[in-house]
Amino acid sequence: MNDVLLAVGIFVLVYAAIISEKVDRAAVALLGGMATIMLIKSYSQEEAFRAIDLNVLMLLTGMMVIANIMSDTGVFQWLGTKAIQLGKGDPTRIMQILVIVTAVTSALLDNVTVVVLLAPVTLVATASLGVNPIPFLIAEVLASNIGGAATLIGDPPNILIGSAADIDFLTFFLNMGPYILVVLILFTLGLPLLFRKELHKAKSSTVTPEYIDASTLITDTTLLRKSLIVLTLVLVGFTLHGFLHLETATIALAGAAALMLWSGQSAHKVFHHVEWATLMFFVGLFVLVEALVHVGVIDLIANWLFEATKGNALVTSLALLWGSAALSGLVDNIPYTATVIPIIQKLGEDGMNIWPLWWALAIGADLGGNLTLIGASANVVVASFAERSGHKITFVKFLKYGAVTTFFAIVIASLYLIRYFV
Repeated sequence: MNDVLLAVGIFVLVYAAIISEKVDRAAVALLGGMATIMLIKSYSQEEAFRAIDLNVLMLLTGMMVIANIMSDTGVFQWLGTKAIQLGKGDPTRIMQILVIVTAVTSALLDNVTVVVLLAPVTLVATASLGVNPIPFLIAEVLASNIGGAATLIGDPPNILIGSAADIDFLTFFLNMGPYILVVLILFTLGLPLLFRKELHKAKSSTVTPEYIDASTLITDTTLLRKSLIVLTLVLVGFTLHGFLHLETATIALAGAAALMLWSGQSAHKVFHHVEWATLMFFVGLFVLVEALVHVGVIDLIANWLFEATKGNALVTSLALLWGSAALSGLVDNIPYTATVIPIIQKLGEDGMNIWPLWWALAIGADLGGNLTLIGASANVVVASFAERSGHKITFVKFLKYGAVTTFFAIVIASLYLIRYFV
């Protein structure tokens, strides 16, 4: 019993610290993980470290390297500028184009990297148009979480789910892609209604932007060509990794190493820009959650959920979908997903069909991240960037748009999940 109290107590303290945003989340997760090893006598370092999913960590590392090298080419600035030119000065049209660009690139790269690279472009674009950048930044964040949900590599919770459930890149895309496409189309078409007041003001104050030669923004065409070739091969490898009998982490790291060598980039420079804090955050989470598994907490929760839903997979899926959306809006969706995965695995051991549960978790965690400003890493990153640039995105302001977007996305998801049972 003491071990249970220790594991739960440490977990709750770490969660509370993460939610408060007053301490570094990577540091507190690592400290919490190490505390479980030191204080729970039956929980050994060997057992804790075996729980660290290297496939997740190395996949993220490989994609971060590729994305960072690509950022040196100016391709993201080029995409943003093209959006302005295609929009022909119309704020609504420009917002819709930026949303589509953000969503598509977030599916191919991790969404945090995408918003970090596109946010500065958005500020330049809105400044040239003479409009408020806040609605555009919020729309892009919402789009990044929608687009990132489509693929195994687009959003960190997906990587966790794919690794735990042994779901390959193609299978994940075929199950999530159609749903995300519907949500993205409706979200894009609904932007004039969702941001009607802001866009009306923007139209009345829009100035004609100066012509920008987008071609000058591509600073290194040779590096861009090499990056696109490697990225394409990596994505093909992800799609065929089951046939090739290779894990996605192996393919991503091979692509990253090949691109470093081919482009002549030094490992020291490239790895300097890898988000080590994010990777260490994952390490701490894996150790923390494994402690809960070790002391039996996960078994208790799984048994309760099984009894509450009377073992009905449809009811459990819908409960998990809506519950995940709500909870992922209150806490970061990464630690939430890491906590729920072993619960689903335990339900599978008890005989429940858990295939729909994985998609319920993926949709709930990814799209629930749009609910509040602290629901997903991309939200926090853009809010911090906007504040440093003199444009504050408040919690209530984000909730105004995030709640509507999340509600309709989860309603559509409920109908989408039912297809597994008919």
